[in-house]
Amino acid sequence: MDENPETPAGRPLDGRAELSEFLRTRRARLQPQDVGLPDFGRHRRVPGLRREELAQLAGVSVAYYTRLEQGNGRNVSAEVLDAIARALRLTDAEHAHLTHLAKPKAHKKKKAVRPQHMRPALQQLLDSVTGVPAYVVGRRTDILGWNAMAAALFGDWGELAPKERNWARICFLDPRSRELFTDWEQKASDIVSYLRMDAGCYPNDPELSSLVGELSVKSEEFRGLWATHDVREKGHGVKQMRHPLVGELTLSYETLRLPDDCDQQMVMYHAEPDSASAQGLRLLASWGRDASSVGTAAK
Repeated sequence: MDENPETPAGRPLDGRAELSEFLRTRRARLQPQDVGLPDFGRHRRVPGLRREELAQLAGVSVAYYTRLEQGNGRNVSAEVLDAIARALRLTDAEHAHLTHLAKPKAHKKKKAVRPQHMRPALQQLLDSVTGVPAYVVGRRTDILGWNAMAAALFGDWGELAPKERNWARICFLDPRSRELFTDWEQKASDIVSYLRMDAGCYPNDPELSSLVGELSVKSEEFRGLWATHDVREKGHGVKQMRHPLVGELTLSYETLRLPDDCDQQMVMYHAEPDSASAQGLRLLASWGRDASSVGTAAK
């Protein structure tokens, strides 16, 4: 767990600490045998690779890497970051996160914090999608728009105050989310990893800092997941759900990043044709607003 898991409302996240902890946790998850180094077993006093081993793999001096892991990313080159990312076996999302943390000034103009607004035409598009649940999510996992099928599946977000239309708050503070998502632990891990990505891009976002602080205070599970420093981009996959009206659902989801705002993504769920889950979605569609009033994960 982080030494200071609570982020006071409005206070920016500590960029140096974020960089330091991210590198430390990535190094700790690698074992010598993972990277072709000899393993001396019981003689190792710390989990994962030593700093000197990582520096050797990245082709930099131990002193240089140590300064970087202590949070001093000043003047670090893209080439060095690429080498360290390769040595740490980072994913594309983790590599991007490392770059944001180590070189925040390079992204300052592009990633200026601004209010989130969804274009009215996108809501019209969502409303026209009648067969599958679809919604638009923005920074901080804020839910910006949705269609009737999403309300029927997840609950009527329209009954929530705008601040509460947020996947992280829903996941960790509404117990009904645990009933809806069969693998709630994976859903929770995903949500936190998306917030970590946002924190790297927008370290000075007061609303994000406030959200992290609130969840750190109210949820021990959030604190534990936040301390892992895991990051990932939302993509595609399968979710198992248990809806109070139609029972078990196996739904695939796809994430479409909007071309004119890289912080907004449209997420759509669908079922295998002619499956029990497809029949469940048809039932939800026929019940419409009555289904959303049952009160699933988001009310």
